[in-house]
Amino acid sequence: MKVEILGTGCPKCEKLCKHAEEAIRIAGVEAEIVKITKLSDISSYGVMVTPALAIDGTVKVAGKIPTADEITKWLA
Repeated sequence: MKVEILGTGCPKCEKLCKHAEEAIRIAGVEAEIVKITKLSDISSYGVMVTPALAIDGTVKVAGKIPTADEITKWLA
């Protein structure tokens, strides 16, 4: 499974990354976290606001920071 953090590396993006790490641990799944920071790559997902989170190429949320519990549900 691939969890992608889309954003420029701002504090909100880092917080989203921490929540994703926690969710992966809680869910007990094997997943790789990839940070997508180039604006051209981010826009290729159709994302216009960051931070955003995609799981296996599907954008789950953009423009807000979901909780670790919310991300855990998406990983299941």
